[in-house]
Amino acid sequence: MALLPQPPPSPFEAPSLLYSLLSSPLKFLIRHIHTLILLLRGAAHHPPPTNRIRLVCLSDTHTQTPSTVPTGDVLIHAGDLSNAGTVSQIQAQLDWLNTLPHAEKIVIAGNHDSHMDPGSRRAISDPDAEKPLRWGKIHYLQHSAVTLAFPRHGNRKLNFYGAPQIPACGGGEFAFQYARDREDVWSGTVPRETDVLVTHTPPRHHLDLPIGMGCRFLLGECWRVRPAVHVFGHVHAGYGRENVFWDEEQRIYERLCARRDGGVVGDMFAVGAWMDAIRLIWHGVQGVLWSRVWGGDEGECIMINASLAYRSTGRLGNPVQVVDI
Repeated sequence: MALLPQPPPSPFEAPSLLYSLLSSPLKFLIRHIHTLILLLRGAAHHPPPTNRIRLVCLSDTHTQTPSTVPTGDVLIHAGDLSNAGTVSQIQAQLDWLNTLPHAEKIVIAGNHDSHMDPGSRRAISDPDAEKPLRWGKIHYLQHSAVTLAFPRHGNRKLNFYGAPQIPACGGGEFAFQYARDREDVWSGTVPRETDVLVTHTPPRHHLDLPIGMGCRFLLGECWRVRPAVHVFGHVHAGYGRENVFWDEEQRIYERLCARRDGGVVGDMFAVGAWMDAIRLIWHGVQGVLWSRVWGGDEGECIMINASLAYRSTGRLGNPVQVVDI
């Protein structure tokens, strides 16, 4: 038994390639095919040739500060500023963010920012709990939106919406939790005019882990709203960026990812799933032609897992991400 690949020690840790392959050869293959299709399709979002607005994205700093933060027009922090969730830890991060030169700054809370949720606030010991936070020029979004104007960029405007809630993954000291897969706190909540969506949890199957720590209800809301950019964090091992095309290939990919792992034998006889895989390849080829030959793909999305914390090491190891919109 010791020779068999072992599952990851935590749901937030990425499994080994061999463990993923043996757990579900079909899903292992589909993830790699989908990645190849996205690579061949190229960029999902094409910013205007002039008056581009630069978003600087980070998340999960956990009381630490990166050595470098690129310049840009809007700085976005997608939650988990702190570890213990106390006022002093959160305030230290806010003070640091306010020293940065970005003209606009947007922050949401994460599950470690316990003070921001009255429910989890009661579960921690914080002598400074009654002290008000000093936000400075930061826009704090909690189930709320803000429209920012950019006079230096042709008077363009962008609509931002931010929300901190996550599928439950810890005790009462974790903020903004809801019952995983049972409680839908997302459907119909994000304004349709949202250009940039900022959440702490990822949508399921996108810059997530194979076990699916992200939220399926948030994924459904993304399909409804289809923002140009979606910034999140929470799952450190999912760090990166992904082009998202709201089409049949993506829909089939998400459906296959949602299957229960069948193992080598179970996947071998999953005829319906293999038929779905063939359809995914067919629609993927059509998508590549649409992108590369016919010049399609307007109104698509860039998803960014901006976690700066490197996996579960407790240190920052991922660089800040930048995207032009």
